Amino acid sequence: MKRLRTHLIGIEQGDVPIFADFENGGEMWTGHGARERRIPVVFTEPFLDVPAVHVGLSLSDIDSGPHQRIEILSEKVTRAGFDLVFRTWGDSRVARVRMNWTAIGELANDDDWEIR
Repeated sequence: MKRLRTHLIGIEQGDVPIFADFENGGEMWTGHGARERRIPVVFTEPFLDVPAVHVGLSLSDIDSGPHQRIEILSEKVTRAGFDLVFRTWGDSRVARVRMNWTAIGELANDDDWEIR
């Protein structure tokens, strides 16, 4: 469990278009080539410590074939940002995806000070 030690809790959210491969015959739609998209997200201000990040799908346009394989996650989470990651594999065909995210964590307080 992540414990927050301060009353200054920051919550930042976003909604990011990841790709639209059906328009140009891209790899996610044709099922050939790179099957991962990674989008860097930078917070408007850094958190005091690494925040908890939750990601979700806000739009998925996937072929109605027999298999719809997807993985969505956050990676490389730091105080300043993270990577939004979408993956698919096999014969899954994905036309377009938009992902949303929420980061929750402690913020620095002007009254905080550090003895060195």
